[in-house]
Amino acid sequence: MEGKRVLVIGGGTSGNVMTVLLRRAGIDVDLVEVKEDWNVRGSGITLQGNALRVLREIGVWDEVREHGFGFDSVGMTTPDGTVLRVSEVLRTGGDDLPATLGMQRPVLQRILVDAVRASGANVRLGTTAEILTEDDTSATVRFSDGTEGRYDLVVAADGLHSATRAAIGIDVKPEPTGMAIWRVRATRPAGVERSDLSYGGPCYIAGYTPTGEDTIYAYLVEAGRDRATIPPESYGQEMRRLAVGYGGAWDEIRDSITDPAQVNYTCFDRMLVEGSWHRGRVVLVGDAAHCCPPTLAQGAAMALEDTWVLSQLLTSGSAWDEELLTRYYERRIDRVRMVVEASVQIGQWQLDGVPGDVPGLLDATMPVLKELP
Repeated sequence: MEGKRVLVIGGGTSGNVMTVLLRRAGIDVDLVEVKEDWNVRGSGITLQGNALRVLREIGVWDEVREHGFGFDSVGMTTPDGTVLRVSEVLRTGGDDLPATLGMQRPVLQRILVDAVRASGANVRLGTTAEILTEDDTSATVRFSDGTEGRYDLVVAADGLHSATRAAIGIDVKPEPTGMAIWRVRATRPAGVERSDLSYGGPCYIAGYTPTGEDTIYAYLVEAGRDRATIPPESYGQEMRRLAVGYGGAWDEIRDSITDPAQVNYTCFDRMLVEGSWHRGRVVLVGDAAHCCPPTLAQGAAMALEDTWVLSQLLTSGSAWDEELLTRYYERRIDRVRMVVEASVQIGQWQLDGVPGDVPGLLDATMPVLKELP
């Protein structure tokens, strides 16, 4: 890997992990992130075992375990909070990792930021990148500060609305699924030690996931609305209004929703780039290549697996050529397509008002995810 130089565009979860994996192999990495604060924000995130497997690979599992909340089951409840059943969740990362771990998204980001800093990567915040020229072996990039750089490969990890994806001629765009989600970080009620989900009531789905000793991440899924019609200062009031239809732990959660700045409203999107995830010397990872609703809680896991597979190929000793980047796509596409389609299907059953076979879908999907990508 001596002399190889990579630019990673985007300092979110996939960009940070990609950077650490490449630096471990001795590859010079520049990481650029458009946000000055390195995007340390958000409410909560649910990480299943196959995501934790990659975080262990980059050496941050002990910190993640310390600051998150691991568990192995999920509960199904009625809107009033009555527990209908509790099911064990398959440990997709292996038997030595929990099936699921919830944690505060800013905490995960800080852990990954520290790992990037410790890796020795060159980080530039508040910076954008534009691909100027490419040939068979390199790409020349101009940065928003006026400087330029030449790289053997550019990894686009700049998210769902990736400017890099569009710039290299991939015109696929995310499409709304018809659903949207209210998210909030709240105090963890006593006794909440797993995710509980309620299908029905005022919303399609009401749920929460413990994210630490004292915190949870609570969410309500409803039909999508135009965000422009909802004043941000009313977010807290609106989420409390919807939460009135739910009991049990929601009684305490609802009372803690007081700061509208802590509430996030986001529409569900779907996207899958087909054919290839690269053009020339630029390759997509994570949400830049695919996205899906969080109904399977596999979005972060798919992004992390992308970085793991791509880094394995880049450090295998093979030439960094068209064949290698095509192999990356071929190793990922079937697995990612399965997750995107299953995640969308669960939401579509809700939109159509039909029960659907969610247990059957999970039984078909989760064992595949336990296999190494």
